[in-house]
Amino acid sequence: MVVPLIHPNWAKAPAGMTDGYSLEITAKDVAALREAAPLIPAETPVAITFLPGEEAQARVAAAVAVRELGFEPMPHFSARRIVSHDEFETYLAAVAQDAGVRRCFIVAGDPPEPQGPFFDTSALIATGAFERAGIKAIGVGGHPEGHPVMSPAECWAVLERKVGDIERRGMSPLVVTQFGFDPNAFLGWLKEARRRGIDTPIRIGIPGPASIKTLLRFAARCGVGASTSVMKKYGISLTSLIGSAGPDRLVDEFADRLGDEHGRVRLHFYPFGGIKATVDWIDGYNRRNGL
Repeated sequence: MVVPLIHPNWAKAPAGMTDGYSLEITAKDVAALREAAPLIPAETPVAITFLPGEEAQARVAAAVAVRELGFEPMPHFSARRIVSHDEFETYLAAVAQDAGVRRCFIVAGDPPEPQGPFFDTSALIATGAFERAGIKAIGVGGHPEGHPVMSPAECWAVLERKVGDIERRGMSPLVVTQFGFDPNAFLGWLKEARRRGIDTPIRIGIPGPASIKTLLRFAARCGVGASTSVMKKYGISLTSLIGSAGPDRLVDEFADRLGDEHGRVRLHFYPFGGIKATVDWIDGYNRRNGL
């Protein structure tokens, strides 16, 4: 089976470490995205998260705004938060028709028990709704630093199954990892993914610049490792929570150490300190590195 390529740029080597990056926003971040838009390359993928208590129409409007700004909307679908098949397919149809969405990202979601008929992301894939709606690519999560409720062996088995299911349905899989601070964990995980035959494009999750307290709060919430040694290498001292930190050292490590053995890799920025701060950091990084 020939799997469609998400975008022709995935077949090209990146011009620099931040080339072809993607971003993540909530429905409330549209104004901030508009402000930062002049510094964001055209067709940049912008994921729209699926937050609890948020109206579906707000997410649809955010996807429309992303498209109108010249970027590529990629709405999230949180399986356990979807209360019915009708809610799922209505939202999917709306973003496909109103915002021209052709790629989606699926997560199981935080609730331990489903609020509707979908226990996990595989249940969403199995409906066939994505390909019926004309979706060409499906993003799934990767966990280089481990998963809070699954063993490493279970994580690999689930990832391999989802990638295979997406391909068998004629769509292109994309893996977007959780953010982290330890390049060794990510580089080892990438090599293992390729060893297992997962040759799909992978986006490495990068925390955008933010206050140290904010970064550690998100790390704790997401189960990301925050050991003293790793934080020190990243540029954070756990003995002092004053100030802010950016991903300079982390991105430099990837720029220096990523090779052919790691496959097709780009960055995905989690803008914990705000969209504008993240985009300004990327612009500054590019300037410093002649990109």
